[in-house]
Amino acid sequence: MFQTFKEWFWLERFWLPPTIKWSDLEDHDGLVFVKPSHLYMTIPYAFGLLIIRHFFEKFIATPLAKSFGIKEEVRKKITPNTILENFFKHSTRQPSQTDIYGLAKKCNLTERQVERWFRSRRNQERPCRMKKFQEACWRFAFYLMITVAGIVFLYDKPWVYDLWEVWNGYPRQPLLPSQYWYYILEMSFYWSLIFSLGSDVKRKDFLAHVIHHLAALSLMSFSWCANYIRSGTLVMIVHDVADIWLESAKMFSYAGWKQTCNTLFLIFSTIFFISRLIIFPFWILYCTLILPLHYLEPFFSYIFLNLQLLVLQALHLYWCYFILKMLRRCLFMKNIQDVRSEDEDEDE
Repeated sequence: MFQTFKEWFWLERFWLPPTIKWSDLEDHDGLVFVKPSHLYMTIPYAFGLLIIRHFFEKFIATPLAKSFGIKEEVRKKITPNTILENFFKHSTRQPSQTDIYGLAKKCNLTERQVERWFRSRRNQERPCRMKKFQEACWRFAFYLMITVAGIVFLYDKPWVYDLWEVWNGYPRQPLLPSQYWYYILEMSFYWSLIFSLGSDVKRKDFLAHVIHHLAALSLMSFSWCANYIRSGTLVMIVHDVADIWLESAKMFSYAGWKQTCNTLFLIFSTIFFISRLIIFPFWILYCTLILPLHYLEPFFSYIFLNLQLLVLQALHLYWCYFILKMLRRCLFMKNIQDVRSEDEDEDE
């Protein structure tokens, strides 16, 4: 049964233009072509990135955070209480006044003591600024590295300057070593983000993060298997170039450098609007949606690729709404916070 599903899944009519066979993409004469089996390497590389991240946060991010004046927070220990702990875990973290009154009676405590216990318990789970800074610093470092690598990989490629070259000879386009490493590193990074979700700072949009990472992996995996490598690398560089500025803005926000944070966020917003609301729809989508029709008849993977990219563009518009809200706060309230961070009580 599995073999039948596998044969059906890899039917050529799903992945390749008419008249093209998988045998046409076999290695020959020193030319290497993409293979789905290449993607298996992203899993061990993801674990490798997690190891690198551990040492990066310990020996680079932490000293950098301390140089910005961010200290490890020492939180008051709370008195263990089974009844209150069970209520906190299984009912609500924010008990009503009626709940507090009932819990106080059960525990033989005053209502004020119960309120303080819940406040201290919430503060225990509130991520400290040091951990937030470490995570933002790691993402900043990776996005900076992968953006520089992407520029180095792509600056001399003809399809960057002439979009017609993206489809010239498709799908018989050999895989370059730079394209291989660009894809593998990017996908490994997203796998590492998924593997670390359990230990990273929990945010209100936790589920959205999972969906985003899986969607990114799905799009990159599909474009790899169908040999949309040239357009795929353009999509990746357009997205990575803005994320550097967002993560750097977060770092300075956690360090308390509000003016620097606001400036970096304004730079991020400008690059976001240019890259994802102008370049992406009017260059990248034009390249994947319109130009192929001059070379090929529409086929399944062409339609599926563009459906994914159109959904991605809809997400850009969705995030644009939140960025505009943040810009309004920046310009009129002079205060930027991570819109995805959950507000918590402060320690007393």
